[in-house]
Amino acid sequence: MSIIVLAEHTQGAFKKKTLELVQYAAGIAQDMGTTATAVVLGEAGAEEMQGLGSYGAVKVLQVPDARLDNLSARAYGKAIAAAAEKEGAKVIVLPHDVTGKAVAPRVAARLKAGIVAGAVSKPDLSNGFVVKKSVFAGKAFAYVNITSDIKVITLMPNTFPVSKVEGSATVEKLEPGFDDKDFAIRVKEVNKVTGEVPLSEAELVVSGGRGLKGPENWGILEDLAHELGAALACSRPVADSHWRPHHEHVGQTGGTIRPNLYIAVGISGAIQHLAGVNGSKTIVVINKDPEAPFFKAADYGVVGDAMEIVPKLTEAVKKYKASH
Repeated sequence: MSIIVLAEHTQGAFKKKTLELVQYAAGIAQDMGTTATAVVLGEAGAEEMQGLGSYGAVKVLQVPDARLDNLSARAYGKAIAAAAEKEGAKVIVLPHDVTGKAVAPRVAARLKAGIVAGAVSKPDLSNGFVVKKSVFAGKAFAYVNITSDIKVITLMPNTFPVSKVEGSATVEKLEPGFDDKDFAIRVKEVNKVTGEVPLSEAELVVSGGRGLKGPENWGILEDLAHELGAALACSRPVADSHWRPHHEHVGQTGGTIRPNLYIAVGISGAIQHLAGVNGSKTIVVINKDPEAPFFKAADYGVVGDAMEIVPKLTEAVKKYKASH
């Protein structure tokens, strides 16, 4: 009776959010006295799959169908359900991202399982199977007891630190038996951002709003992000004005992120923006308006002109790095 976990990959490489997810599933497995089995869909290298053992997976079930290299929710759901049935799994873990949101409900429906989306902790097994998740745009937490025989969980990214140990997973092939209907909806083209730290993976994020007054001033944020090794983000008005690309937009209608550090520059802190970032471990706000709502959610706040403060902060980071 394994714990099943979906191990997403990009061209055969497993990113931090996948390693976190595998480690999370392995932790649940340990608490339940069982093991974790990762499911890899599409083409991936044997060495990379065996390497998932360093994060807690004992076994990897691979479905080596090239059509799965791009998301097909129906086919993914069928494959994961087949893996769960093969292993007699009672718990299935998926990421709380585009893939997980599309696939987890299908898996739950196939297996007649209860589901909790957006978990932020391991299940509490002391009195049932209680999973903690954020609700009301991160303003509160709900504790959901899943009472069904089979449980499905999607985990919010960047909830737990990732640590590597010694280990190697065995790899087996799985053939779910697809038909043409499973791939009736196909991805024809994928355009990915390259050369940047993906927002979903970033532990440090520097974000800007309309307070920067125009795209010509974004260089000060780019310099700070470069020195910190951070990803860049923005508020919706900035993306809507085409100052920055839409993939950088975070908030209720954009991406939801949970970095260790979120630096908001020139962003007022409307509730729609907070909904996408209030899971951040530490929030720093720089704004010249002392009444900006964002200061109420901030761990640290600086009242002042961003054009003066951000360059000084960048220089301070440079000096710190030079002396350490």
